[in-house]
Amino acid sequence: MRTTFIETLCDLATRDDRIFLVCGDLGYSVLEPFAERFPSRFLNAGVAEQNMTGVAAGLAMDGHVVLTYSIANFPVMRCLEQIRNDVCYHELDVKIVAVGGGYAYGAQGYTHHGVEDLAVMRVMPGMTVLAPGDPIETRLATRAMIARQGPAYLRLGKAGEKVIHLEEPEFQIGRAIVMRNGNDVTLISTGGVLPLAVEAATVLESQGIRVRLLSMPCLEPLDVESIEAASRETPLIVTIEEHGPGGLASAVAETIAVGRGRARFVPLRLPRAAVHVAGDQGELRAAHGVSVEGVVTAVNANVTVLA
Repeated sequence: MRTTFIETLCDLATRDDRIFLVCGDLGYSVLEPFAERFPSRFLNAGVAEQNMTGVAAGLAMDGHVVLTYSIANFPVMRCLEQIRNDVCYHELDVKIVAVGGGYAYGAQGYTHHGVEDLAVMRVMPGMTVLAPGDPIETRLATRAMIARQGPAYLRLGKAGEKVIHLEEPEFQIGRAIVMRNGNDVTLISTGGVLPLAVEAATVLESQGIRVRLLSMPCLEPLDVESIEAASRETPLIVTIEEHGPGGLASAVAETIAVGRGRARFVPLRLPRAAVHVAGDQGELRAAHGVSVEGVVTAVNANVTVLA
C-alpha cells in the first residue's frame, strides 16, 4: 500500500504544484522518489511530529495541499492537539498519512500498534477518514483525498498487501464498494483485512450461505445508506476490522441503532485491553477472531441462531 501511495502522490504532484509532503524522519526506501523529484516540496521535520503538524498547518494556510507521513500512531496520537486545533479548527488542507495500521508493526509492541486511530480521527471535526483495503483502493483513495478540500486521514498497511480488485472499482468518498451480493449475511470490511473477508466469503458461499460483501474504505463520511439497506435486507451483519472499539463496528452499530433494520449484529474487532501483546500480525489478528476462520465461525454460529 505505501508504495502505491507514493507512486500515486508523485503522479499527482507532477500536475499539482500545491502538493507538499512532510515526514517525521521516517519513510526511508519509500519516500525517496518524491523527495528526489520534488525537493522544494519535501521536508523532513525530524522526530518532532507535533512540529511536523504545525508546519503542515502553516504551509496549508499558504495555499499548499500538505501531507504528513509517519508510522502508525506517531502522526496521530503524538500530535492530536495540533491536528484538532491547528488543522481541523481552521479546516485546512492537511492530509495525515499513517503507515502500518493495526498490527502491521506487531513485533514492536503497543507503542507501534495502530488500534485506536480510526476511532480518534472519525470524531475530529471536518475530518475525512479513509482506510483502503488493497493497493487499488489505496490509489483511488489517495486521488480522492487530494481532490477533496479539508482535513483527511489515510490509514495504510505496511507492504506486500495482496491486490484484490482485478479492475478499478467505482470509488467515491462516503460510499462502500460492493464486492458481492447476497441476502443471507452481510460482511463489512475496512482497511487491510479485506483479503481475509473475501476469502471468508468464498468459504461461506461454498457452504451455501449467500454473502453480501461490502468494502468500506471510507469511515467518515460513512455510507449509511448501504448499511441501512443491509440491515433491512439481510438478517445478519458482521463487521471485520483490525482496530479496537470506536472504529467500523461502532459506526455500523450507531447506524443500525437509529435505523429501521432488524439485522443481528456481530462485530469482529480487537479488544480494548490488548496492550501487552507483541508478535506476528496474522497471529495477533487471529487471536481475537479477526481471521478467515473467525469470520466463518461467527457467521455459522449466528446463522444457526437465526434459523
